[in-house]
Amino acid sequence: METDSELPKIVATSIVKKIMLDEFGLQYICATADRFFKAATALAAMVNALAEQPSARLLKHVVRCYLRLTDNPRARDALQICLPQALKDGTFDHCLQDDPATMCCLQQLLDNLGAPGGGGGPAAAGGGARHYPGAGPAAGGSRGGGSSTPAGAGPSRAPWM
Repeated sequence: METDSELPKIVATSIVKKIMLDEFGLQYICATADRFFKAATALAAMVNALAEQPSARLLKHVVRCYLRLTDNPRARDALQICLPQALKDGTFDHCLQDDPATMCCLQQLLDNLGAPGGGGGPAAAGGGARHYPGAGPAAGGSRGGGSSTPAGAGPSRAPWM
């Protein structure tokens, strides 16, 4: 059963995801560090809340927002540092066990942030990225649109500049 505040969050995140899926929308959000970090901080706050009270429906949209952000090189570099730990350490494994499409998107997100060809990051150096069996591009995963930010107060702005 949904909580009173879950549906508005799902709707708002879905709208942000739709904006990001448009090339001009992604460019707009990533045009300045301030815009990117406002979006990243809002997504990180949702991830932190989802770690306390999971919602597979909301998590699906958040992951796809983060995944879409990895299509922008500067955003991808920043997310290598400020992606919330909860997305990397298996916190949501139980929540995603019945949603292979979102699990695949999460794995693609982690691959994008940790692949040696994609700039390498904490995940490439063994920074806690999880591998989900049956997920990822080899399993026919798609790039539905991305997601994520820091585990604590907010993302570090260092990689953006």
